[in-house]
Amino acid sequence: MLEYLRDPLEIYRRSFEIIRSETDLTRLPEELHDLAIRIVHASGQPSILRDLAWSADIVPAARAALAGGATILTDTRMVAEGVIKRRLAAENPVICTLYEPETVTVAKAIGNTRSAAAVDLWGDRLAGAVVVIGNAPTALFRLLERLQDGAPRPAAILGFPIGFVGAAESKEALVEAGLGIPYVTLRGRLGGSAMAAAALNALGAEPA
Repeated sequence: MLEYLRDPLEIYRRSFEIIRSETDLTRLPEELHDLAIRIVHASGQPSILRDLAWSADIVPAARAALAGGATILTDTRMVAEGVIKRRLAAENPVICTLYEPETVTVAKAIGNTRSAAAVDLWGDRLAGAVVVIGNAPTALFRLLERLQDGAPRPAAILGFPIGFVGAAESKEALVEAGLGIPYVTLRGRLGGSAMAAAALNALGAEPA
């Protein structure tokens, strides 16, 4: 038998003990600590927090929206599957439109990716929603375009697209958009569904 820790509760406890001992949270407001720690847990990199960017009102705005039953809109099923439902006391609906039949037709019509087209299919559900983007830079770009064109405003945006083409740029566009919508994002190429879901889970309930 290989020697390794098998108790899931002890693995969880020790994981967060190590994260807290190795992670510098001094530049972050206290209300962001739980979210930051969960992003480190999802990425395995304490240093990743150097790239975290946020608006001052993201935590209270997102928590209030989720507590009030806000719809969660996401660009990928991987984020939807990563949501810890027990942290959503209001049993919030989680919607991903990427695989809707209309997505291909809309993508051709707007000359963009299916991920961008899926954002168009959110329609009026954007109003008061919590948007979680964990994969496609084009989804975040398209969201910003729609908001600049007068689309309904979400309660909060969690922007964690990943990749070598457009990821860093889309997140900078979010930071610089000046839309007055609460947000949290991770500058640069890193991101992904695991970190996006971790951020949402941290906001879904008060830290234990």
